[in-house]
Amino acid sequence: MAEDEDRAVRLSGVPETLLWNLWQRAYEAGQPGTVLEDPAAVDLVRRIDYPFAETFGEPNALLAQGHALRVRTFDTAVRAFLAEHPDGTVVTLAEGLETQYWRVDNGRARWLAVELPETAEVRARLLPDEGRRRTLAQSALDLTWRDEVDPERGVLVTAQGLLMYLRPEEVRELIAACAERFRGAALVFDAVPKWFSARTLSGGMRTPQGYRPPPMPWGLDAGELSTVRGFHPRIRDVRELPVPRGRGLYHAVLAPVLRRLPVVRNMRPTMTAVARFE
Repeated sequence: MAEDEDRAVRLSGVPETLLWNLWQRAYEAGQPGTVLEDPAAVDLVRRIDYPFAETFGEPNALLAQGHALRVRTFDTAVRAFLAEHPDGTVVTLAEGLETQYWRVDNGRARWLAVELPETAEVRARLLPDEGRRRTLAQSALDLTWRDEVDPERGVLVTAQGLLMYLRPEEVRELIAACAERFRGAALVFDAVPKWFSARTLSGGMRTPQGYRPPPMPWGLDAGELSTVRGFHPRIRDVRELPVPRGRGLYHAVLAPVLRRLPVVRNMRPTMTAVARFE
């Protein structure tokens, strides 16, 4: 019975989205010629007691691969940081059950996950802290997490699947707080366009199984990315990160071309960017 309880995951609202992300990632990781080697994600889905298919439906292959390619964009940014700062600190804000550590860790860096208490409890059971990797059970908006970060050897902050769930003023304050505290650091984040945000706010998104994603108050069109520089004087550069090519006609051929067309830029459901600080 105790083992069954350890495997059970019952979340709701924004924290539950970590299970959707895991479901998509594990599905793509199991495909022939996968774009994301992620055995840890596959193992988590196998271990967790949660009705994935009943809640989210069977993964759509095109959507799951697109999600995995977005994850790879984050991985590439973290690998580049670790190549330059092998003993630095990677701070992951609300990464949930992301298994990036097992994909990219270099054996030297320190990792700090900042998670809501209910998510931190799930991580403690399924991905317990060890050695250089630890978790703080608090909101990313509780800026005292910054006091836990040693900036001397370099800092990279990631916010994967977080900012869209915050109010616009909270996004601005969080990014500004990172720029204020971590000189010479960077923040890698993703965002949804305004049309996507509006659909979630109206309740217009729902799976056939009835799952409705939580509202996403913050939307940012690709053409507005430069406005993030105005969040704080120490933000010196903000740019979109390229998504790697995938497999198949759409992700290998069409998507790379479509992303370059101005008329399509703001229609994409997500983009990943980096803000660098002075």
